[in-house]
Amino acid sequence: MDFMQNQRFVSKLTRNTLAVILAGGRGGRLANLTDWRTKPAVPFGGKFRIIDFPLSNCINSGIRQTTVLTQYKAHSLIQHLQRGWGFLRGEFGEFIEIIPAQQRINQTDWYAGTADAVYQNIDIINSHRPDYVLVLAGDHIYKMDYGTMIAKHVQCGADMTVGCIETPIEMAKAFGVMSVNEDGVVSRFTEKPENPEPMPGRDDVALCSMGIYVFSRDFLFEQLRQDAANFSSSRDFAKDIIPYAISSSRVVAHPFRDPNTGKQPYFRDVGTVDAFYEANQELISEKPELDLYDEEWPIWTYQAQLPPAKFIFNEDGRRGMAINSMVSGGDLVSGSIVRDSLLFSHVHVHSHSLIEKSIIMPGVTIGENCKIKNAIIEEACTIPEGTIIGEDLERDSRYFHVSPKGVVLVTPEMMGQEVLNIR
Repeated sequence: MDFMQNQRFVSKLTRNTLAVILAGGRGGRLANLTDWRTKPAVPFGGKFRIIDFPLSNCINSGIRQTTVLTQYKAHSLIQHLQRGWGFLRGEFGEFIEIIPAQQRINQTDWYAGTADAVYQNIDIINSHRPDYVLVLAGDHIYKMDYGTMIAKHVQCGADMTVGCIETPIEMAKAFGVMSVNEDGVVSRFTEKPENPEPMPGRDDVALCSMGIYVFSRDFLFEQLRQDAANFSSSRDFAKDIIPYAISSSRVVAHPFRDPNTGKQPYFRDVGTVDAFYEANQELISEKPELDLYDEEWPIWTYQAQLPPAKFIFNEDGRRGMAINSMVSGGDLVSGSIVRDSLLFSHVHVHSHSLIEKSIIMPGVTIGENCKIKNAIIEEACTIPEGTIIGEDLERDSRYFHVSPKGVVLVTPEMMGQEVLNIR
């Protein structure tokens, strides 16, 4: 039987799969965006959170049993999950289970690494009796049918399957690179190699790990217990679990490709301020690579009940309008111009201001006669009248965070304002 073509069988596989989403990381490279929230809880795309993407992939793939492992500043994340992801029916064995770090196995430390996070909750995972465990990072932006990957795992008789993207050789140095044979069996894994090994038959690309893993349940438990007993281990899937599994078991690579076109779909690690800014900016282009309007693969989320966006005044020099931009519910653009920008919900832009190539987070108020360019304005900021941001980066760097590519990140604290509503 060809598991890859039989969708009914794939649905049975996903029904017997437990997804474990690692959502406890701080995401320090996002600078002040993670001062008050964990990286998976950072808003993205006008109305979503980063974690909505792997969660939506699970739902759309037919995986209805998911655990979310939290640790760093998880209140915002937990609140979002409780508000927006409570529609699954426990009567049918469906759930999204939030598991905080709680030192469950006679340890006095918090999670020491990604593998340790799963190991410390091994009893909870086992209580659900899954046939397969899908381990996901909670901080990437992409759309993926996990059922196809799980089906390949079974079809190949793999103990572990690793989701991979094809990355240009010159960029692969920043990733974990999989060395594979022509059948996709992994022979070696190298973390951030100086000279990445290309794919078979392709000299220009290397196969890099996405941080997405499928395990047969018993094999996963065996690997985690062995790793926990190794005092020299860093307790990390990439650094420890994968290399050991390759040396002793059958590990298969699953390239991330569109089944219809054979091309690699959209995948972004928004782990830096620049990457976060660029990924949001891509969404406002005419035909963005990430289609948020795709009704066949919707991205689910929680959203507050807000009125439609509103644009007021139509006078020369005082005209409310947005050009090549995305706006959200509850926004009010009053006699100002918003150009090439993305506004999250409940943003109020007062008259005679100009917003260009900027990301404005929820609940921001921008005063009159402001000029904001190439900036990210954090949630709940109030930008005073006459403020200019993004024109003099040397000056901006004295007060705000300026990224290597010149994106200015502004937070309430930097403005001398009390932090009240960062979610």
